[in-house]
Amino acid sequence: MATLTYVYADSTAVLGPLATFAEPHSYDLCATHAERLTVPRGWDVLRLALPAAPPRSPDDILALADAVREGEAPSDDGNDSSSGRAGAHRADSEHAGDRGAGDRPSRAPLDVPPGADIPRRHLRLLREPY
Repeated sequence: MATLTYVYADSTAVLGPLATFAEPHSYDLCATHAERLTVPRGWDVLRLALPAAPPRSPDDILALADAVREGEAPSDDGNDSSSGRAGAHRADSEHAGDRGAGDRPSRAPLDVPPGADIPRRHLRLLREPY
């Protein structure tokens, strides 16, 4: 990965390491497009040294992806890996009528949305309690 930045005043395209923040007239390129970069006639290309492999960072999205991958592994105790609990649907339906109209929400689990029993291998949005 590399970042391409145009310096219009100098008619120069600078190809360097992936930028940590967005700048005007800069574009992130994959390795293939960074290697094939050409510029208009009269322009110069300044190629800065690129790292051989992207450094690993403790980014939140990487931690989230690892957690999702770990959640896909079947457990030995019979719990459903998509909900993390055995009998989740039964427990949710038992608590569905516990709240009155003006009551503060309890800590009872929410109803299982339709289609939740279908195993999914991607992230999905969850409803927020009232």
